Amino acid sequence: MRIIKYEKKYRDDLIFMVLEAKNALGRVPTLNDDLLDLEGCYFDKGDMFWIALDDSDRVIGSVGCNLLPGGEAVLHRLYIRSDLKRQGIGTMLLKTAESFAKENGRKVMKIHLGEKVTYYESRHFYLKNGYEFIDEDHMKKEL
Repeated sequence: MRIIKYEKKYRDDLIFMVLEAKNALGRVPTLNDDLLDLEGCYFDKGDMFWIALDDSDRVIGSVGCNLLPGGEAVLHRLYIRSDLKRQGIGTMLLKTAESFAKENGRKVMKIHLGEKVTYYESRHFYLKNGYEFIDEDHMKKEL
């Protein structure tokens, strides 16, 4: 497994992985607008988006990070292929985004969790990785 900066040639595979991940959570698979314009929503702004690839060069995970003014960053689209969860892929993607934010002078990483019923695993994952609740749907971590 390796983590790389997103490249356009992986677009369809990334979209497929995200839709499958959402389906595995029992959600109607839809795409967030930023996933259809990663260049405009991340790279053109100086932000980043990474993908995790398996040994067959297939997308198995993703994460994005937006740098905000005032020392904060926001994590987006941390998805792992459902059959590969609990193997450390999510933690490696998270650490990649946190390192990027820290290297760019950010002191706090924030995350919006989404629906409590659907994204219950996320709440445990972020707690395990040092995040604390701001309110019911948001968490943060001092970097």
